[in-house]
Amino acid sequence: MTAKVVTITSGKGGVGKTTAVANLAVALAADGAKVVCIDGDIGLRNLDVVMGLENRIVYDIVDIIEGRCRLRQAMIRDKRLPELYLIPAAQTRDKTAVSPSDMIRVCKELRQEVDWVLIDSPAGIERGFKNSIAAADSVLVITNPEVSAVRDADRVIGILEAEGKGSPQLILNRLNPAMVKKHDMLSAEDVLDLLAIKLIGVVPEDSGVIVGTNRGNPVALDPKSRAGQAFRNIARRMKGEEVPFLDLEAGDGLWSKLFGRKS
Repeated sequence: MTAKVVTITSGKGGVGKTTAVANLAVALAADGAKVVCIDGDIGLRNLDVVMGLENRIVYDIVDIIEGRCRLRQAMIRDKRLPELYLIPAAQTRDKTAVSPSDMIRVCKELRQEVDWVLIDSPAGIERGFKNSIAAADSVLVITNPEVSAVRDADRVIGILEAEGKGSPQLILNRLNPAMVKKHDMLSAEDVLDLLAIKLIGVVPEDSGVIVGTNRGNPVALDPKSRAGQAFRNIARRMKGEEVPFLDLEAGDGLWSKLFGRKS
């Protein structure tokens, strides 16, 4: 068993990065994979809340690095999926408590234990970002279809390429087809033209995401959720499967024109 390490990052905060990590982890684990999530946002942890595990934290990633616990002791098992684990961030320390080499060492140990390691990167391009991408085999950049978020994502993509991480893949989050039709929101095609990287998934605007996040119950667990289905499809594409994109354009054919039947 050799895990694949994937970092999910963004230039701008508030675009749904932590929610995406939780949902992709749930989707992979529900499909039989052994998954560990690492919250890389030292000092501002939130992944534990989104996953509904905030009351079960004993140790965190800084405790592992500073030798106060073993790796296994800090891995919190999910309540619903026995092959899903979380390593939380430290809430009372800052990002200097972890170095890129520390993250590489932790991930090296995890590679022998699990199938996937998903790292939730803090927004921005400072120390926490560098820590979070250090061990990554691949990177997913998430953005909303907003000009400021796309511009920040473009900057992150350039940094990732300069750091030798190759071209990341894109998750477009919170797309509202009705707003796109009225030209009140960037379309998926607009965003792809601006960023020029491969699209791995589009997640539609869905009020159920907020409800699920507040309850610690990721929507990827809900078979009726459109956003949940989008996250499950992204997880399948991460594994190399060819999965058609959801038809978010209410049957007018635009989506299939943009991406083709096998996108």
